[in-house]
Amino acid sequence: MARIWILLLGGLVALCTGHGVFMDKLSSKKLCADEECVYTISLAKAQEDYNAPDCRFINIKKGQQIYVYSKLVKENGAGEFWAGSVYSDHQDEMGIVGYFPSNLVKEQRVYQQATKEVSTTEIDFFCE
Repeated sequence: MARIWILLLGGLVALCTGHGVFMDKLSSKKLCADEECVYTISLAKAQEDYNAPDCRFINIKKGQQIYVYSKLVKENGAGEFWAGSVYSDHQDEMGIVGYFPSNLVKEQRVYQQATKEVSTTEIDFFCE
């Protein structure tokens, strides 16, 4: 019986680790245009290159266009990060979605004001 429990537990751990990991939260709140944070807030242009330190973030190249969906509320001396997606010839329609430092981009066009303060959840910082 103990062997069965060990096998089941090992299988469960393997299943959980094979599908991603929950990373540390960068903030407990975010600003969005709507309650679900699905509408685009703005279009920004990268002012310099940025190499993502982990899977929560996206790589951006100078001059690249980024669609912004939410803006994390700055906490405890942490930098200000926005969530958005970049598109390139090698990506599907959804593009790559992740966080990037807001000080590395310049908003080109604001579509909607980010006035809804929404709590972040663990899934906001989930990495596959």
